[in-house]
Amino acid sequence: MPPEPEPEPETAPVPEHDAVRDPAGLPAGPGHPAAGPGHPAAGPGHPAHVSFVLAPATRTGAVLADGAYQAHRDYVDFVVDGRSLLHRLSDLDAVSPLASDVPPAVFTGHVRSLLLEAEPPLPDGRYVVYGCPECESLGCGAVTAVIERDGDDVVWRDFAWQTDESADLALNGYHGIGPFRFRAAEYRAELERLLPSAPARRRVLLVGARVAVLARLAAALRGIGVGADIAEETTTVTGEELRAYGAVAFGRAVGEERRAAVREAFERAGADVVYVEGLAPVVPVLVAQVEQALDRTPPERRRLTGLAVSGGEAIVEVTSTCRVQVVAYRLDRLHRTRARELYDGLLEPGTHRVPLDARTAAGRSCLVARTSGGVLVVPVGPPPHRP
Repeated sequence: MPPEPEPEPETAPVPEHDAVRDPAGLPAGPGHPAAGPGHPAAGPGHPAHVSFVLAPATRTGAVLADGAYQAHRDYVDFVVDGRSLLHRLSDLDAVSPLASDVPPAVFTGHVRSLLLEAEPPLPDGRYVVYGCPECESLGCGAVTAVIERDGDDVVWRDFAWQTDESADLALNGYHGIGPFRFRAAEYRAELERLLPSAPARRRVLLVGARVAVLARLAAALRGIGVGADIAEETTTVTGEELRAYGAVAFGRAVGEERRAAVREAFERAGADVVYVEGLAPVVPVLVAQVEQALDRTPPERRRLTGLAVSGGEAIVEVTSTCRVQVVAYRLDRLHRTRARELYDGLLEPGTHRVPLDARTAAGRSCLVARTSGGVLVVPVGPPPHRP
């Protein structure tokens, strides 16, 4: 039997500190139209439309009491009407199929499946919504639902706990959960953000040895609207998919042989990408490096045009009056990320010097300068040490 779903409050607002936030950082909850059991209907026989938002989520890894390991998984969660769908299902340890550590082709396949561009993976039009975070096997149990198109809407209904090919709604159905009716245009737009986009090419392939860092980086990038995939190798990825990437980011622990194989795969596909060499296993620095690599703004239209370090100072160049923030990042002796804001204010056109504090000037740090629509990254002294 599935866990009993939590009771749904009728109209209680979500407190600001508990509000689920969408990838753009905006609260998703209060203000959305209500729907579902006990709420007003939009028309005869149809529940009201509810919002559909994707948001980064994490299933935290751990060492269990018996010495076994619980896998760390970062994934994209479904936020329905301002609340995580997973949280509506009570005490359930599961992740969505949109996990950051699955191969790019598999991730894309899951997205297209949810877009109803592929046949349902299970009988009776059912799709896996949440699965086992350790092996993703249906035998371990999964939450499934019927996903179907209904006119201008997409409907998720008949949620159930399923351990084989057929779902027994009477025995294992999540009664009281759904149906949820989404506007098809909004639903598609939200999911299509995760797909490769050739015109914008706001997508990056992450290649590295530190899986936990890559997973956090992928989640952070998706949170700002940059598609990110993690890959062990690229030999099985189609040329069409490789050409959709705008950048490839290598971790510092990736060997030259592996780098060469990745570069060769992109060259064979005729893909014009920017290669990013990770300066440090510090997520904010890596995010900034990827943003800088994906920036296709013509040089004459950029505000922030230069960032360098010389004589204990950061040298910042801007072409027009703009607000600039300069932050120094470093790893301490316990490999924890430390951030120090060096400057945040308006700069006039020209070259400006920002003094560095002694610890930053000593080296093993990275500077990130940001302004509206632009970001630059530069190391201070030698590249930060590899932990």
